[in-house]
Amino acid sequence: MTWRESFGVLRAPEFGWFFWSRVVNMAGGVMAPIALAFAVLDIDHSASALGQVLAARSIPLVVFLLVGGVIADRFSRTAVLQWSNLLSAVTQGAAATLVISGQAELWHLIVLEAINGTVNAASFPAMQGLIPQLVPRERLKEANLLLSMSRSVLAIAGPSVAAVLVVTVGPGWALAVDASTWALAALFLLRVRLPAAGPREPSAGMIAELREGWTFFRGTQWLWVVVLAFGVLNAIQTGALSTLAPALAKETFGVKGYGYAVSAEAVGMLLMSLVLLRTNLKRPLFVGMLTATALALPMLVLGAHPAVVPFCLTMALAGAGIEVFGLAWTLAMMEHVDERMQSRAWSYDSLGSFVAIPAGQLLYGPLGDWLGFREVLLASGAAYVVVALLALLSRDVRTLGRVSTTSQPAS
Repeated sequence: MTWRESFGVLRAPEFGWFFWSRVVNMAGGVMAPIALAFAVLDIDHSASALGQVLAARSIPLVVFLLVGGVIADRFSRTAVLQWSNLLSAVTQGAAATLVISGQAELWHLIVLEAINGTVNAASFPAMQGLIPQLVPRERLKEANLLLSMSRSVLAIAGPSVAAVLVVTVGPGWALAVDASTWALAALFLLRVRLPAAGPREPSAGMIAELREGWTFFRGTQWLWVVVLAFGVLNAIQTGALSTLAPALAKETFGVKGYGYAVSAEAVGMLLMSLVLLRTNLKRPLFVGMLTATALALPMLVLGAHPAVVPFCLTMALAGAGIEVFGLAWTLAMMEHVDERMQSRAWSYDSLGSFVAIPAGQLLYGPLGDWLGFREVLLASGAAYVVVALLALLSRDVRTLGRVSTTSQPAS
């Protein structure tokens, strides 16, 4: 496939507006984690406080994911995304105002992030379930790679810009940018019109729909095995790289160095996405789980010798590895899960993958204070590799292939 053909998916008007909505939203989103992290560290100089704020968002996200999946499968996914974007704009705008005015307290950010997490419990499964409705099945790879490429391009500059804002005018302004992009993204989604839906069976009720989703989840081995693995892997990653790493960076090579490393991760993702445009993943999950182990490298480097250059290099390799897994997982889900089950499947995936993240966010700060940041990072890198490789013991994970069909977007 030529580069022109790869980018041709943007000519589909519905996907085009969705794509630009996501681009605008991601422009602020890549700045928000760094802005929030150092806004918290300015209020309370401890990794434990940062872990509490991060957990405040992830706990309600996990709790309400299954309900969000049912909502996204039952109602218009574009409407769910619009309302979620608007509410997220309000919460991030309030956080930005409090931080800029100097009135922010730790509990303010905890409450606002909890609201934000609740809202996003519906937006994530809606967003993932919407893509197969907007493009033909044979163009799913290109559509997802273009979204990933745009995210990577923005993430190259975004964290560094956020770091500069943090050390010059303060983290509140980066949060304000994020708030404005949520609102603009909601406006772009007004132009997305889904094809008329075919007749659906009468709803059997939320409990029955949740049970139907659970039956599918537990009966699909490749799905629950990978989700179980990432339940552990995401807890390790978030605790090590999102909680301990910023605190260790502030004590050693500085805020800007951490921003450069996050940008380096995005460079690795971007370069790998260009390679993947011309690559056919015949066994996507097998390759994806192998490459996901690269995320252990920055943990090991920080534990062994916290310095900017090696941290940036390993973050670039980690970005390349996680980009392969991200595409592999998206293709597996969108090609092997029926459209009417999409959002519920993504919600069960997210629930299993995210459920232990709050534990990582809350425990890694005290654990680092007790055992030492570098020692915990070294142990985390080793554990990450072991858990990722254990998933390959499943034959379904090793052998799952691609679905080669030509079809229109699901109505």
